[in-house]
Amino acid sequence: MRTHSGDLQGELDIAEPSGNDLGMDQINSLPALTQDEVRVGAWAEIREPLELQLAPLGRRALVALAPRSGESVLDIGCGGGETALDVARAVAPDGTVVGIDLSAAVLAFAQRAAKGCERVRFVHADAQVFPFKPASFDAAFSRFGVMFFADPAAAFINIRRSLRPSGRIAFVCWRALEENPLDILPLAAASAHLPPQPAHDPDAPGPFAFANPDRVRGILERAGFGEIEITACDEQVGSGDLDTMLAVCSRVGALGRILRENPALRAAALPAVRSALAAHDGPDGVRLNAATWVVTARALAGH
Repeated sequence: MRTHSGDLQGELDIAEPSGNDLGMDQINSLPALTQDEVRVGAWAEIREPLELQLAPLGRRALVALAPRSGESVLDIGCGGGETALDVARAVAPDGTVVGIDLSAAVLAFAQRAAKGCERVRFVHADAQVFPFKPASFDAAFSRFGVMFFADPAAAFINIRRSLRPSGRIAFVCWRALEENPLDILPLAAASAHLPPQPAHDPDAPGPFAFANPDRVRGILERAGFGEIEITACDEQVGSGDLDTMLAVCSRVGALGRILRENPALRAAALPAVRSALAAHDGPDGVRLNAATWVVTARALAGH
C-alpha cells in the first residue's frame, strides 16, 4: 500500500508505512509498467484539451453532490487533480479533500496541480481495499473513476464505510459505447484499418462497465446505499479545433486504446478519423455528444 506521507496519515488513521511503502515525494522513482507508461504518456500529451472535454461532465455530478463549506470529501479516481481542486473550492474555506488514484504517475501531476493548497491531499492506492478511517468523510465524488473496480460491490462497501451516517455519494459514468458518438464515431471511422477486437464483456472493469443502470443500482444497494437516483445526461463536448480533437481521440478513449497498442496503424487510420470529425467541426471546434449517467445515493444507517 502506498500513501501520502505527513498529516494525511493521521487524518485517515493509516498505519505507519512499512519498508515497502512509498509516499508521494517518492512517486517519481517508482518503476511504472510499460503499459501504464504508454497510457500515462498519451494522457499527458493531451491532458489540457481532454480536461476541456471532461470538465462539464464532471460538473454535473459535482452539482448533484452539492458539497458544502467545511465538509470533508473523498475524490475517487482523482486523476490529475482537477476534480479534487474543484471540490476543494466548493468546500472552502474550511473543508478538506482527499483524492485517491491507482496511478502514481498520474498522481504526480495532481500533486503539482494542488501545490500550495493545504486542504487537498492525495493517496496512491486502490479505493476498493484502502483502509479508510470509518465515518471520516461527509461525501464521496468521482468523475469516471468508479468503473474500473475488480469487485465493484466490495469497493462501494469500503467507500460507504468511509462515509459518516447518511453520507452522500455522487459520480458520473459513461452510458453504453454505442450511445456515445464521442467514442463510437472515431472508432467506427477507423474500423477498416483496425484489427478485429475481442468480444466485450459488459460487466468487465472498464470505461463502460456501468452502462447498465440496473447493474449500478444493484451494486449500490448491496453496498448499503439508498435514495439512489440515476439520471441520463447528454451534452455536446469537445477539446478544441479539428487537429486537437483528432489528437485527443487518437490517444485516449476506445480508439486511443487500440492505437496505443498498435501504433503502426495510426498512419492508415487517422485520415479517416479526421474526415469523420471534420463533419462535426463548427465555430466552437468539433463537438460530439457525451452520454453519461449521473448517479447519487446516500449511505444507509445500520450498515
